[in-house]
Order: sequence, then structure tokens, then C-alpha cells
Amino acid sequence: MTDLADRPLAADSVGLLEGLTTTRSIRRYADEPIPDGALRDILFAATRAPSGSNRQNFRFIVLTDGPVATEAKAIIGRTARQAWDHKRANEGYDEGSGATPDSPKARMARSMERYVEEIEKVPALVLPCLIRHRRPTSTEGASVYPACQNLLLAARALGYGGVLTIWHALVEDELRQLLELPDEAAIAATVTLGKPEGNHGPVRRVPLDQLVYSGTWGDAPEWAVDPPGTRFTRAGPPPAPAS
Repeated sequence: MTDLADRPLAADSVGLLEGLTTTRSIRRYADEPIPDGALRDILFAATRAPSGSNRQNFRFIVLTDGPVATEAKAIIGRTARQAWDHKRANEGYDEGSGATPDSPKARMARSMERYVEEIEKVPALVLPCLIRHRRPTSTEGASVYPACQNLLLAARALGYGGVLTIWHALVEDELRQLLELPDEAAIAATVTLGKPEGNHGPVRRVPLDQLVYSGTWGDAPEWAVDPPGTRFTRAGPPPAPAS
């Protein structure tokens, strides 16, 4: 194996702003492993993220192959399928526009169905963990989720993709025992990574003036104008009422 200690970080395939605006959630992966060098670079970028008081109290369990990884993926796969079945029925993914094959709702359902069915085959399953140094608080995620975003952006820069989920939440006790987590370590997310079978591209969000205010709630500044070519989604919260 190449000595990674002597190898600098790989060159980015995209610029920073392009990466920030085109990093999609990737749920379909090519059947190929992620090289150790790419994993090193992606996780190095993740560990450069800020954290409260610079404690760096995040840890990453990276599961690729081997008996522990295989069992962990099986645990996650089982709960992911159960959770998706419940969500699909409860939120009516097969009703309304979901009955139209080419609708965004139907496409999302197909993507999720394949994702949960094949989750045991993902090239890398990453479990970001938070080392707690006090009782849980509503702000503790600020010390681990920036690192998760760094991870996804670094994957994008190197030609890979991923998605952050919380599939672990229903089986955390089982995972903790398998992975021998200490009492103070809490699993914060489940991230899958791999070479995209599709493509990254501009993400869709609601218009900028519905999300950015100046001074008072709901009062958008004049400069809150989306760049040319921006594509929007109808999902998300309703616009704030005018003040």
C-alpha cells in the first residue's frame, strides 16, 4: 500500500463555491471501493472543521469491508428499510403526484427504495460520533455537524458523493455494542459514501429572498437575488408573511 504519510492532498476537481452549490445528496453508487488515499483526504478535510472551544470532540468510524463493517451495514440496512416503509406510507409517497412516474415525488420514492435496498453494498459507511463532555444540550450538534458537511464537500471535490441520514437512531444500542463505543460517545449521523452512479449538479432550494432577512423578520434585503440560472424547489417552509 502506498505510504500516505508522504502524499499531499489530492487536487480538487471543483472550486469551493461550485462545490458548495452543487453537492447533491447521492444515494446511488457505482460498485467500486473508495481508495484509501481518497478516504484519507476526505476524512482529513472532515477533521479540519470547527468545534466548540476547538475541543475537536468528533470521531469518525469508517466501515468499508470486513466482518464488523458487514454486520454494521446489515443492521443499518434492516432499520433503513423499516423506516422508509413507514415514511413512504405515512407521508403518501404513492399518492397524489407520487402516482405520476416522472414527478419529483415519484422519482424521490424510487431513489429511496433503491437506496435502502442496496445500503449493505455501499462502498463506505461512516458513523460520525460526538464525544460528550457534559449533559446533552440543544447546541451540541454544532461540534460535529460542520465536520459532516466538510466530509460531504470533500467527497464532492474528489469525485465522490454521499448523503447524511439518521438511520442509526433506531438501532444505536446494537451498533454501540458491535463497535464497542465508550459511554461518552454518541452517534450523530449515518453517512454513506461512494462513486456516484449519477451526477452532482446545482441543488434546488427556495428563492434567496425567502430565506434571508435584513433587520426584521420577513424583510428581505434588496441584494437577496438569486444568480442567473438558479433552479428552485417547491419543498421547504412556506414564505414568511410580509411585515
